[in-house]
Amino acid sequence: MIVEIVFAAGCFWGVEKHFDNFEGVIEAESGYVGGNYSNPTYDDVLKYRRLKHDSKIINYTEGVRVTFDNTKVDAEVLIKSFWELHDPTQLNQQGNDVGNNYRSAIYYTNEKQERVAKSTKNEYQKLLSLNNYAKIVTELKPLSVFYNAETYHQDYLAKNPHGYCPNHSTGVKFTEASIKDDKTLPLGGKEIIVIDSETYCPYCKKFEMDVSSLYKGSVPLRVVYESSLKGFTIKTKIFATPTILFIVDGKEVSSHVGLMNSAEFYKALGDFKLGRKSESYAVAFNEGTDKKYCKQYDIFKDTPDGVFIDKLSGEVLFDTRERFNSGTGWLSFYKAADNSVIEKEDNRYGMKRVELIAKKSGIHLGHVFPRPDGRRRFCINAIVLEFVPRVETKK
Repeated sequence: MIVEIVFAAGCFWGVEKHFDNFEGVIEAESGYVGGNYSNPTYDDVLKYRRLKHDSKIINYTEGVRVTFDNTKVDAEVLIKSFWELHDPTQLNQQGNDVGNNYRSAIYYTNEKQERVAKSTKNEYQKLLSLNNYAKIVTELKPLSVFYNAETYHQDYLAKNPHGYCPNHSTGVKFTEASIKDDKTLPLGGKEIIVIDSETYCPYCKKFEMDVSSLYKGSVPLRVVYESSLKGFTIKTKIFATPTILFIVDGKEVSSHVGLMNSAEFYKALGDFKLGRKSESYAVAFNEGTDKKYCKQYDIFKDTPDGVFIDKLSGEVLFDTRERFNSGTGWLSFYKAADNSVIEKEDNRYGMKRVELIAKKSGIHLGHVFPRPDGRRRFCINAIVLEFVPRVETKK
């Protein structure tokens, strides 16, 4: 049977995206609900968001009408997810979104939904109280009328892939019977903490797919929930996910709120790990060049059997088995590791060269030149590499 229910949990963009991803949900639409004037627009609900309680006008809240097949997904599943999606103890706001148009509400369409909404509210209140939260202030009312929001609000996050998902969840789950025991403690030294959403967030998934799941660098990276952080000094207000924190000895030194693509992440990591004024950073991001016979070259030119990795991403770039002494004062290899570099034409300074770029991190590595014997010389800046000895597997 096809039925409807309307949820309001702050800005409707993230709420719509959240419920769109449930199996059994046919459609999730953003709109305006719970008010008492006709044909509201986005400008109207913004205008009336600070009305006094004794006003004759009742403003609308930003809601999402969820149309679903109750033979494929039960109303209780959706309603419990609603409670976990946001902070129902906040009155007329969610995070930085303040006003009665962001109030929490469930507008039910049948007796079962009403019964489940009230029973799960009581159940969730007990869990919230165990975790030191205040009373739930969510409206629970029958649905009277729902006005669709303007077209540009529909599927907003799908249309704007470089945005972020507001993260207003308390982190309290129905499966929990007590305060969360999971703890994320500082490791000491440099580390990267990625704050994930405890509810569905497409930008968290995209960051995981494009960056964190592929990262192999030497600076530890952990993906955690904000509620698990213990012993950290965080300056940034974590109001959206993903939030990327760059930490030294438990203290935040820099951060980024929202989605970062791979290039943005590795540039930020370069600043964090190498230092923006360092020679390594200049080579990696400003296409600089090592000095001939530099200190790092002297260390790397005679290392034992192993591989050279990208200083930021940890990806294998070159193998000592392809290394040779070119007599130039720069590390030289006959070839790069398969599928590890990008070759780009470079005709600057009156020269015809081919620049080498690390495929994963995008940093500048050096240039490749032809040799008289038909092979090629990969001329590489040692200062953007790290060496890892080869570990042979015993049979």
